[in-house]
Amino acid sequence: MDLNQLNELDLQDIGGWPSAAKAMLILLLCAILAGAWYYFFTKDQLVRLETVGREEVALRQTFESKQQKAANLYAYRQQLEEMKETFGAMLRQLPDKTEVATLLVDVSQTGLAAGLEFELFQPSKELQKDFYAELPIDIRVTGQYHEFGNFISGLAALPRIVTIHNVNIEVAGGKGSKGSTSRPSGDGAPLKLNATVKTYRYLDEEAAQGGSSQ
Repeated sequence: MDLNQLNELDLQDIGGWPSAAKAMLILLLCAILAGAWYYFFTKDQLVRLETVGREEVALRQTFESKQQKAANLYAYRQQLEEMKETFGAMLRQLPDKTEVATLLVDVSQTGLAAGLEFELFQPSKELQKDFYAELPIDIRVTGQYHEFGNFISGLAALPRIVTIHNVNIEVAGGKGSKGSTSRPSGDGAPLKLNATVKTYRYLDEEAAQGGSSQ
């Protein structure tokens, strides 16, 4: 069929068209219907399908993550119990209010047992933290270098938590360097150690709330 034949076609007499023209018209109508169906129905459905697909992937990942946690729930509970036991053991190393005086005596006795002579043993004001209180003690002791080592080892061996800070060792009557760990000059000469020893006390819930509200 050529262009002249197409121009001669009568739209009011479609039934009299040649078979080829009828076939072309049917294909054109089908294409128009398919395009309209895609634009008004299928296009939005494809967008929703893509959105649902992404949601499915996200939900699958969430499910797998929760499934893995559920599978390890027993192990997590065991870890939690172990953490509670460890935390409880650490809290037991913090004395309550009635034991602080005994702990101060232990610190003093540890220094005397190491062969040191105390020139200063002065507890400072207690500092309250989140769930514990910190009690700094300024000390100044005289002795030999190995006696200082025995003293610090003795503090570490106490059943309660005791830490030592701001260590300064100098020859008695001389000048030393803060935080020095090497033996000063003067073999056998008496040495002087200035430091801050810190002990800690556990605050019960009422005391902790009272401290935080101040």
